[in-house]
Amino acid sequence: MPPSAAPDGDSTKVWVRRILREVLAGREDPEGFFALCLSVLGHQETRSQYPSHIEPLRAANSSMHSVLTSIYKEYFSKTEDDELELALALSLVETKDYELSAPVHEPQLKQPGGRRNESGSVWPTSEFQTQRRSPIQPAEAASGTRNNSPQTGPSPKVCSPRTAVEPEHNADAWTPAKARSASCHQVMEAGDVDQSEKPKRPKKRRQRRKCAAQQVVGLPRAPSAAAPVLLWFRRDLRLSDNPALVSALKVGAPVIPIFIWSPEEEEGPGVTVAMGGACKYWLHQALSCLCSSLENIGSHLVFLKSETRGSEGGASLRALQGLAKATGARTVVANALYEPWLKGRDDAVAAALQKSGVECEMFHSYCLRDPYSVSTEGVGLRGIGSVSHFMSCCRQNPGAALGAPLDPPTTLPVPAHWPPGVSLETLGLARMPKRKDGTTIDWAANIRKSWDFSEGGAHARLEAFLHDGVYRYEKESGRADAPNTSCVSPYLHFGQLSPRWLLWDAKGARCRPPKFQRKLAWRDLAYWQLTLFPDLPWESLRPPYKALRWSTDRRHLEAWQRGRTGYPLVDAAMRQLWLTGWMNNYMRHVVASFLIAYLHLPWQEGYRWFQDTLVDADVAIDAMMWQNGGMCGLDHWNFVMHPVDAAMTCDPCGQYVRKWCPELSGLPDELIHKPWRCPTSLLRRAGVVFGQTYPERIVTDLEERRSQSLQDVALVRKEFGQYVDKRSGCDLVPLPPRLVSEALGSSHLDGGVATGGKQFLLPVITRMEFKHQQEDPDADAASNPYNAVLKGYVSRKRDETIAFLNERDFTASVMHEGAQRRERMESDQRRLEGLPRGPAPRGRVRRTPTAKDRFSVVPGGAVASLR
Repeated sequence: MPPSAAPDGDSTKVWVRRILREVLAGREDPEGFFALCLSVLGHQETRSQYPSHIEPLRAANSSMHSVLTSIYKEYFSKTEDDELELALALSLVETKDYELSAPVHEPQLKQPGGRRNESGSVWPTSEFQTQRRSPIQPAEAASGTRNNSPQTGPSPKVCSPRTAVEPEHNADAWTPAKARSASCHQVMEAGDVDQSEKPKRPKKRRQRRKCAAQQVVGLPRAPSAAAPVLLWFRRDLRLSDNPALVSALKVGAPVIPIFIWSPEEEEGPGVTVAMGGACKYWLHQALSCLCSSLENIGSHLVFLKSETRGSEGGASLRALQGLAKATGARTVVANALYEPWLKGRDDAVAAALQKSGVECEMFHSYCLRDPYSVSTEGVGLRGIGSVSHFMSCCRQNPGAALGAPLDPPTTLPVPAHWPPGVSLETLGLARMPKRKDGTTIDWAANIRKSWDFSEGGAHARLEAFLHDGVYRYEKESGRADAPNTSCVSPYLHFGQLSPRWLLWDAKGARCRPPKFQRKLAWRDLAYWQLTLFPDLPWESLRPPYKALRWSTDRRHLEAWQRGRTGYPLVDAAMRQLWLTGWMNNYMRHVVASFLIAYLHLPWQEGYRWFQDTLVDADVAIDAMMWQNGGMCGLDHWNFVMHPVDAAMTCDPCGQYVRKWCPELSGLPDELIHKPWRCPTSLLRRAGVVFGQTYPERIVTDLEERRSQSLQDVALVRKEFGQYVDKRSGCDLVPLPPRLVSEALGSSHLDGGVATGGKQFLLPVITRMEFKHQQEDPDADAASNPYNAVLKGYVSRKRDETIAFLNERDFTASVMHEGAQRRERMESDQRRLEGLPRGPAPRGRVRRTPTAKDRFSVVPGGAVASLR
């Protein structure tokens, strides 16, 4: 039997004796013999049978018996830190000529025959790699194509001792020292690649630092009797760049990953809708992917569920106390959350655990800047609510350095006994409703098709965006008909992608446009506002707007929610939201403006619907943006998206509407966003029947509705004049005590007004058209010189072409635009006449009208009226 063959049954003793003869003959060293026993026999069998296997040497060769016994005792009596070093050496023995299991972290290099993972690291594709895979699996393609299953591709497996490749035994014995030397040599060779193989990637890509406690998957280590560490996952469902995970590994004790689901604690006070249906479904899928990732590194996730709120920390505290008692854990680590109710819960949990002798540590990771550490000192309060003011505060009062993102560990030490838990399905996160006949309503089918919920899917989305879409983001991020946005917001919300990793990748990709990076500042700003105003999700910050008169028409609200308003752009966006759980930022502005400015429905209705249907529903971000859109936040939107004219910017050719409103796909580009202007004959040919195949418009006179909205705002500002600055016309907002103390301490009152020592009012950003209406509340929108309605543009490419020609030759520019206008008119004429698209033939070709086909008659001037 060759030494590499795995023995079974009675052949074990024969195999061991054969290897012992190799040791006695000097062709195998004692450490290599012990490594082979662990690799082939397994941990438990080696622990129980190894002494009896080497017992014959006690009389024949007592010195060798003593060496082998000392190796055995040393291994099984070592501490966790010493075992890590030994496991590393033994795993190198296993790999022999193969590469290290850990990836080579050099984003600039590409190994021949290998493939690059999401973060830019090179993953080898050797024979050994087919057995040992990364805990984070790269997506099959970066194009956005997803399978229905939570993970794409084959399930990664950890290389077990019984399947590891064993070294050959020859005259040159393979020792651990030689294994280290050969493996290091291979790592050096991996960097010596042909420069022609380098892909076209951004230069100066930053290299992340490896986890200080990173371990190599190899032989299973003995379960330690040391007190384990409880790793509490919340919204940090990732292995890479996870400070809590790194801290747990540094303790040098077994790690027990846990997830506690307590709906009441998650929801918080008021009507926050912190976890809507779409978010719960994403959380279910993300937890499933995290389970797979942990299993790949030899661990697993323990689920606990509690729905009863208790005192002083509630359900989570009781669950942690029970786990600490059952497992003997003396340390709990987690990444901090910044919602006020969750931070209060965490503070209570930490204090209670500390009293019982259990250390609880929280690590900053969810935002780039801890919102509780942001101060206005040295900056003042003028301009508060804007991202520019927030960034000035961060620059003036810098916090701790971000540091480089950490790579994921490749194994976790496991406890001797796992605590009991419940199944993921028991949490009820992905529960689907049932019909009366018992069948299930699978409302999440399209969400599953649209997203890869794994951590690898997050990195694949980011990598694809940084290779392509980021270069159009600065000018074309509003386009709904093109993939010009990153689509990583749900991964950021659930912590499958850390903001630090995102920022480093964006900078490393030489992301020249600052607009994309500023989105992270907006995110931090939202959390800062939520910490200052805990009632942000349900109560208007500007007192006058609490009395604003809103519509109570539930038919309008339902039509908006279901995408049946009669305005194609709004309907397409709301249908995309319902089916996929997402829409880009520009479209969120469009539908919010329509709900507030044209339907006169309260912003809270839009906020609650977004929280229930968005897979990236974030209380802080949604509350801040809906308050701003509802005219009552710290900032004002200086624009109102017109439901028709905005389409010129985001969907000039109507492709977005055709995708989500297929009943309108037969309409021409010029009329698809305003089908009510189509001639009857064109509607009949396109199969559009208002009220049947496509809804009628729920409101028709948009200008009148917009004027009424302005008048309503003017009336409440006049009624509550004490909250309007007479000098500047800006709204006044009561500030929380935290900001007041900072402002008084730094003497930056910025024109604020104190009211009887109880309240401090600060002027905030106010839309110019509201200031105008304050002087004349009865004025209509037409007489207001400050119109915030955004008209959009037909085609930026066309505008840039004309501007270029204007610089070169004015005559050529006029001729070019005239030719374009002529082509559009001819194209419109042909469509109206039912002729196929394409260049018009010579001469005037018209359909011959008949008495039976009255719709074929084209009235004079029809084309001109459409322009």
